[in-house]
Amino acid sequence: MIYEIALLPVHSERVAMFRSAFAKVAPLLRRAKGYRGHFLAQGIETPHMFNLIVRWQSLEDHRPGFEASEDHQVFMEGLQDYFAEDPRVYHIEGPAFAATEDDDLSSDMIELMTAG
Repeated sequence: MIYEIALLPVHSERVAMFRSAFAKVAPLLRRAKGYRGHFLAQGIETPHMFNLIVRWQSLEDHRPGFEASEDHQVFMEGLQDYFAEDPRVYHIEGPAFAATEDDDLSSDMIELMTAG
């Protein structure tokens, strides 16, 4: 399983609008080939910094797959005006997240990460 981690620096005064804009473009991400779920988290110490974690079946499903698509272009156009600087993106490989009775992950996060 591949995880895309995108660090999204948002203009402080546009955080609420960014959340709304992201909700509007998220369906484009959800319908991408190889998409397996995502989680958008806002920083606590740095509330203008968001972390987008997307689970992909393979790296190729994200790059070049989704990134080369028209849906990605529309996705980014819907968000670009909110960024204070260019997002930074990297990938990690690992097993799918799974909850056990000892985990304290919220059911919402588990649902988001296992979608697809």
